[in-house]
Amino acid sequence: MAKDTAVTSQSDPDPKYFVLDTNVLLHNPSALFAFADNNVIIPFDVLEELDKFKKDSSDVGRAARTTIRHIDNLREKGTLLKGVKWNGHGGTIRVSMDHAKSPIEGLDFSKPDNRIISVAYRLKEQGKHAVFITKDINARIKSDALGIITEDFENQKVDYETLYAGYRELDVPAAVIDRLYADKKIAVTDPLIAAITPKLSPNEYLLFKATGEESHTGLARYVPSMNAVLPLSRSKKAVFGITPRNLQQIMALDLLLDDDVQMVTLMGTAGTGKTLLALAAGMHKCFQDQRYERLLVARPIMPMGRDIGFLPGTKDEKLSAWMKPIFDNLEFLLTDRRVHSGETANVEAKLKGYLDSGKLVLEALTYIRGRSIPHQFMIVDEAQNLTPHEIKTIASRVGEGTKLVLTGDAEQIDNPYLDANSNGLSFSIEKLKNSDLVGHVTLSRPERSSLASLIVKEL
Repeated sequence: MAKDTAVTSQSDPDPKYFVLDTNVLLHNPSALFAFADNNVIIPFDVLEELDKFKKDSSDVGRAARTTIRHIDNLREKGTLLKGVKWNGHGGTIRVSMDHAKSPIEGLDFSKPDNRIISVAYRLKEQGKHAVFITKDINARIKSDALGIITEDFENQKVDYETLYAGYRELDVPAAVIDRLYADKKIAVTDPLIAAITPKLSPNEYLLFKATGEESHTGLARYVPSMNAVLPLSRSKKAVFGITPRNLQQIMALDLLLDDDVQMVTLMGTAGTGKTLLALAAGMHKCFQDQRYERLLVARPIMPMGRDIGFLPGTKDEKLSAWMKPIFDNLEFLLTDRRVHSGETANVEAKLKGYLDSGKLVLEALTYIRGRSIPHQFMIVDEAQNLTPHEIKTIASRVGEGTKLVLTGDAEQIDNPYLDANSNGLSFSIEKLKNSDLVGHVTLSRPERSSLASLIVKEL
């Protein structure tokens, strides 16, 4: 669907008929109301599929139930078979059983997906301006082959290629860098930089490079409350035993340790250190500074194979498999890197002590909904596997005094209906970049090992 949903008006001689696939409504139940003054068509088979999902305890089940409630509310306003006017601007929502009466070459009508596609085909055959909206790539291919206008649901999409990075480089006169460190700040209205500084986002970083002097650089962060850029120390001070290895990691730690920045998003490929940095900052803030009551680490249950329900054992035993990457990082942080052997039991005892005390909580996002989370340092790992709606649900759990950190890699998505442009992490980064409470850094340089760097770069 085009991003401009209000593409027709009541006087439009060629109104559009948007036929929605089930996966669109499971991705975002509010998609029903995203087409302004156009006609939204819900094939009857979509209702059947929603009915199958509604008992699921996952976010998919909740989305199905929410969609069904939306449709039931519409039923009270009119007849769904004829179309319900819902917004006073000509927009209608209708349930359709009118799939193609005669067989369509190449389509097996025993499959619900094909019967859903045939509703759009039938409208096209009637001379209607029909558009089939689906997040299923194969369904888009099949419907396009039938001559149906076919689009993805783009109401919650951003452009990954131009995604906000959280920092930029600027060539400046050497005097700018000298002033930055001498005065400890430079107002963005200062004539010295006003003409060369672009419009900045809150908490955005600037790497100043002196024109003609590559070695003369300065690192600063824009602080909107002061309307100035403040110098950032590039001293590689260790945080819970972790020393930043590059400028992006210095920026990330600066945001993670700043209590005034209530939400931090970190995007990066494998090995760039996003999860390790977040955990190190969280442990420092919770266990050393005691700024937060506990460190809460959560991950979405998005398997590449079996679901959590098929694993044996108690909830904690099941979660241990999904949380293994987190345990690996925590064990690394609790290890004295100066000692090379003989401390495994000591590390396990330390970790068990934090877990038993309740100061460290590892949780699946399945159990987050409905909770209120005050005064905690909360990390959501693998956030690229969440929809924008799920990110919103999680963020709405955040209580007073809690810091929320989202980490992920938009190039490694396991959710079949999300991509680099539509996942919740990318969407949050772009949509929240103008908030004073939010900061972001994209990490691009792998630091895990020489081999990891080679693999990420070449494969």
